[in-house]
Amino acid sequence: MASPLVAWQPEKTTGLAPSVNQQPRKEKRQQRLEELCAATIRALTGNSRLRYRGHRLEQDGRRLPIRAPHLNTDVTEDDFDSFRGAADGLALRLIHSDAALHASLIPDDPLEQTLFEILEQLRVESQVSEDHPGIRRNLKHRFRHWCLQYHHSGMTENQVGLLLFCIIQTVWSRLGSHPALEEIEDLIEPQRAVLAPHIGTDVLALRRNRDNQARFAEHALAICRELSSIIDAGQPDGDDADKRQRSKIADAADFDLLLEPDEDPDEMDAPVSMPQQQSEKQLSDALSDYRVFNNRYDREVSAAKLVRLEQLRELREQLDRRIRRQGINTPRLARQLSRILAAPRLSGWRFGEEEGHLDARRLSQLVTSPTERRLFRQEQYQPHSDCQVSFLIDNSGSMKQHIESITMLVDVFSRAFEQAGARSEILGFTTGSWNGGKPFKEWRGRGSPADPGRLNELCHIVYKDAEKPWRRARPEIAALLKSNLFREGVDGEALLWASSRLQASQAARKILIVISDGSPMESMTHLHNAPDYLDKHLQQVSEAIERRGEIELLALGVGLDLSRYYRHSLELDISQSLDNALFDEVVSLLANSKR
Repeated sequence: MASPLVAWQPEKTTGLAPSVNQQPRKEKRQQRLEELCAATIRALTGNSRLRYRGHRLEQDGRRLPIRAPHLNTDVTEDDFDSFRGAADGLALRLIHSDAALHASLIPDDPLEQTLFEILEQLRVESQVSEDHPGIRRNLKHRFRHWCLQYHHSGMTENQVGLLLFCIIQTVWSRLGSHPALEEIEDLIEPQRAVLAPHIGTDVLALRRNRDNQARFAEHALAICRELSSIIDAGQPDGDDADKRQRSKIADAADFDLLLEPDEDPDEMDAPVSMPQQQSEKQLSDALSDYRVFNNRYDREVSAAKLVRLEQLRELREQLDRRIRRQGINTPRLARQLSRILAAPRLSGWRFGEEEGHLDARRLSQLVTSPTERRLFRQEQYQPHSDCQVSFLIDNSGSMKQHIESITMLVDVFSRAFEQAGARSEILGFTTGSWNGGKPFKEWRGRGSPADPGRLNELCHIVYKDAEKPWRRARPEIAALLKSNLFREGVDGEALLWASSRLQASQAARKILIVISDGSPMESMTHLHNAPDYLDKHLQQVSEAIERRGEIELLALGVGLDLSRYYRHSLELDISQSLDNALFDEVVSLLANSKR
């Protein structure tokens, strides 16, 4: 059976780095392919909790410690079949490998870790039966493609890289009975002759024990140690050239098997089946570590109080002209949203039915007309949208260039949601001033103590309240076009604010849609705290909301992939005019997040 990842084909690429204009399209294709890969992995493993986030596979918000290099894919370098092969490889790893056992056996040396990781991945890929020729073909294609990338990148031009490559090729050929690649056969054949006396017995044992992970690991570790011994024997005492070469292999950008700088090794190596209660406590503790120097100056304000009424009318007329030129089919959009949001609700009874609940009022008919069978009633359900949607819009300075398109987007959606029977609100977040505000001045007046926390006052803006109909809120929505309201952004606290407002709603279904173009940034907070202080807080808040599950959290990235922060995200390309296709993409995100 072939992998089910067949729904979309990417555009052909040249393998060159994308230009600035091509970057959003590249990120969008990467995200779309990862969504399809995640669907494939969920289908093969039967695990509905798997998804990609920040280009890495995760389960329940925790990244899976699978670091075989040929499973890393990039849309500018790899073809569609490579993505399919990587997805199948990840699925097989989850099915056939014990993550806890693997983590307990992995060696300390970086180069040995690299090889051990690859050997375990090759073991699980050899488990595919003959009944799945499509998966076998995908895996073979992906591995061959990666091998050629490895070779052409110059990794085989030094002795360490060549030895590692030769061992990988030998084990792959033995485990799967694959012929060597013609392009590299002459390169690795002399190395095989050198390695055979050292690892030949263990390579043969790998094939015999490929169904037993523990025994397979014994011989895999022996091969890893032998590789280190061969490298050490080839270097003079005191010469650290081997270490430099090992570092070059381990840290190569395209084949990195070690942890990324922003990752926690303990988190990566921890078993995925960590108790939910323990993880919730850790998350709560992390959120409580976030500090605010002074929140006395924070404010929540209606947009109507920030812009003169006359200017609001002018901005609304400008917005209406732009929307009319776009030709958006709002009634069609409302019908799409209604199908997604509507749920059945009891709206009465149908009487005179031949089955169902007995209708006591018709019992007399049974006496007067013994053949009468329409003595029952049935419950009657009608679709009903008991839903509230909140848009949370980043009002930082970098969003000014996109704000006309964003305003049109949320205005059309707000109107469509209302027509679909759902309530909506539009919120924005910024700071009270640039480069720190009154809290920053107070902090300096107190001697600038270390680790002060957030050093600016927040300004949370309500452009449309959920209780106000779209028609009455039209002028306030146009206040989004007032660009001098845009300063800096503290996303984590804004997310907490919007979620608390939404949590107070009585709606059965609650959806929060964040619209942003980047990471949180408040300059003084960034300068006087840890560099990733606001960044980590946003990740912790979004993870807390997603874990509770009471609110569906979605994100629309304006020319940027926000999957690092949000589990369900979509990158928007609004460099051109808005069209119905873009609205369809957002509707698809809403539908997929519910599933």
